Amino acid sequence: MTDFNRYKRQMILPGFGADTQQKLAEAKVLIVGMGGLGCPVLQYLAGAGVGTIGIMDADQVSLSNLHRQLLYDESDIGQLKVIAAAQKIKKLNAGIQIVEYSYRLTKENAFSIIGLYDWIVDATDNFGAKYLINDVCVLLNKTWIYGAVTGYEGQVAVLNNRQMPGPVHYRHLFPVQPLPNEFASCEETGVIGVLPGIIGTMQAAEAIKLITGLGGTIKQSLHNYHYLSGRWYEIALTANPNSPIIDESFFHKTNYETACMNEADELEDIDINEIDVRQLLDIQKQPGHFILDVRELHEYPRVDFVHAQIPMSVLKESLDQLPQQPIYIICHQGIRSVYAAQYIKLHKGVETYSIKGGLTAYFNAVNNE
Repeated sequence: MTDFNRYKRQMILPGFGADTQQKLAEAKVLIVGMGGLGCPVLQYLAGAGVGTIGIMDADQVSLSNLHRQLLYDESDIGQLKVIAAAQKIKKLNAGIQIVEYSYRLTKENAFSIIGLYDWIVDATDNFGAKYLINDVCVLLNKTWIYGAVTGYEGQVAVLNNRQMPGPVHYRHLFPVQPLPNEFASCEETGVIGVLPGIIGTMQAAEAIKLITGLGGTIKQSLHNYHYLSGRWYEIALTANPNSPIIDESFFHKTNYETACMNEADELEDIDINEIDVRQLLDIQKQPGHFILDVRELHEYPRVDFVHAQIPMSVLKESLDQLPQQPIYIICHQGIRSVYAAQYIKLHKGVETYSIKGGLTAYFNAVNNE
């Protein structure tokens, strides 16, 4: 009777009933990442009555999390996310089991942990974890639910969907794991607070449909949401014959921590110069300088003082567009520009300079003049 009173608003739906609720009670779902995506996923799966939910994250709650990770509050700052989340969810629904993993998913533990669960929800914010989740799910024949957010845009997809013939997985979309700092993180680009809530809730919705068999899940498609326009658009997915074959040999030789570590280690040995924006302003007054913007093309604000904009994501293929002279490199906050300066110096042999603080520092300096 207690369960019916708790779940009756969904149990009385046409096609739902006690049998469907029992499927939720028997389901085991692992959520990897308890940040902006993981919080709403956990809240809605717990509310729906999913019987066993594993939550995995090594991070602690910080003040900057609270604008989007609404499961936490100021009293949780400094506490491990999985501990704080479990405490809150047990108050929401004491009838389900929460399994806490207060450490990262790694190559060493991924098989043993993922193997315990029926469905996997990716709520991570880094490429290494996504490729690791994907490859283990392919090897274990498990369906997983992908989510990602940055800036004003988010994505969600059901990948390696075993209910579909020829299931598409993450490496069919993105065969090779990017280099470190090749793409901007949320720390650099920012993220609007409600966006992870939207995408995370979509992930929870897909998980519930997969568990219960109700309706149709997102099939072979990537769903994209643009917050400012309020529009969803869908990209059909097909298996990529040129993607790597994921087998045990591939898994064992792949370094998920930092892809292409040999080159990453080589770049770390490249010394580059960092200059502040005051020095850049002086350089702009002199002839013969070349300023490169390595932000992605969609990033704002636009600037008119650079001589070229070549995003980090295509830098490797675009070196021939750069002059054989010293290059001053700028990005949003001066993080990607360091890596770009190392890469260009290594492969093109010219002197490079990274602008400390990036455009954020640049506009602060210009506005305070």
